[in-house]
Amino acid sequence: MPVSDGVGRALEISLRGVQELLPQDEWVKKLARSEATGKPLRIKLGLDPTAPDIHIGHTVVLNKMRQLQDLGHQVIFLIGDFTSLIGDPSGRNSTRPPLTAEQIKANAETYYRQASMVLDPAKTEIRYNSEWSEPLGASGMIQLAAKYTVARMMERDDFHKRFTTGQSIAVHEFLYPLMQGYDSVALQSDLELGGTDQKFNLLMGRHLQQEYGQEPQCVLTMPLLVGLDGVDKMSKSKNNYIGITEEPNTMFAKVLSISDTLMWDWYTLLSFLSLEQIAVLKAEVAGGRNPKDAKVMLAKEITTRFHSAAAAEAAEQDFHNRSKGGVPDEIPEVSLSGAPMGIGALLKGANLAPSSSEAGRLIDGGGVRVDGTVISDKGLKLDAGTYVVQVGKRKFARITLG
Repeated sequence: MPVSDGVGRALEISLRGVQELLPQDEWVKKLARSEATGKPLRIKLGLDPTAPDIHIGHTVVLNKMRQLQDLGHQVIFLIGDFTSLIGDPSGRNSTRPPLTAEQIKANAETYYRQASMVLDPAKTEIRYNSEWSEPLGASGMIQLAAKYTVARMMERDDFHKRFTTGQSIAVHEFLYPLMQGYDSVALQSDLELGGTDQKFNLLMGRHLQQEYGQEPQCVLTMPLLVGLDGVDKMSKSKNNYIGITEEPNTMFAKVLSISDTLMWDWYTLLSFLSLEQIAVLKAEVAGGRNPKDAKVMLAKEITTRFHSAAAAEAAEQDFHNRSKGGVPDEIPEVSLSGAPMGIGALLKGANLAPSSSEAGRLIDGGGVRVDGTVISDKGLKLDAGTYVVQVGKRKFARITLG
């Protein structure tokens, strides 16, 4: 069937940076119907509040939600307060410990506030899946479980691997994909988004909608963002992440630390620039423009999104000062007593190093400066006075030692 310019543009935006869009022809039909009727499509994203904070890797799928939101569709931010009680087994080689109701409540309180830094909160429907999962009760859960076979459940990669290697699989883990799929039935979603590790759960939604007589949703998966190290997916456990609540100077500097190659993947997945604008910028860099210019633009865009334009400008100036060996305008003021004090104890006391031994390693690596001078003597003792102490590129403190 002919595709209008509007539907074609919407499809192009839908496909930007995605891993898979299944089935694409069904999504085109949904877009065309929406255009013809003026009725927005219902776009669902479910997140379990397993931790209180999110990093910019989590915002990849939120960015896609925002792009679809800007096309006029209804986005639904679903907090999995019920499914968190089960624990998502995706990608796990062992049973995930379920969270307590208290942990879930505490984490959920910050999730939507942080997600609203990307989504338009005035146009976002926020729901909790306990709303329809709790009323199911035992009989409803049995009826739901009857709509999927154990054989098909065992086709799931993580279950299959655990079974073949003799690792345990708790029966309640089978309930997780069923409950996530039932969320799509309850919300009558047209499209569900998720990471590549969520594909089985997303397809479960399609299956259950058909079982309940609904038009099945389409499924869109986004790639996992590679972290600062350029190797592994962004993760707090890998310490290669940028938290969306990190202070502006740190956020800006961390973006600038990524490789020139990784920068373009980040542009595609994180920037709100159009693909055409990114292509022009990439061509300019290929033609001789300094890639740092493009990286600074990305760092300012991300810092502005989670803080403000003024904070991004200040962070750029702060980074410039540090790169020239200067001291930022605002650094922590610390007062310590006990002069004369060893440099290791001073760094630890000012929270510039976690321990005296780590302070020694920093000194050995040439990463410690006092009043601009690199310190090489781990036995150095400082007399009473005020010193500007720098550790690495980004840690500063003005220490008054009494």
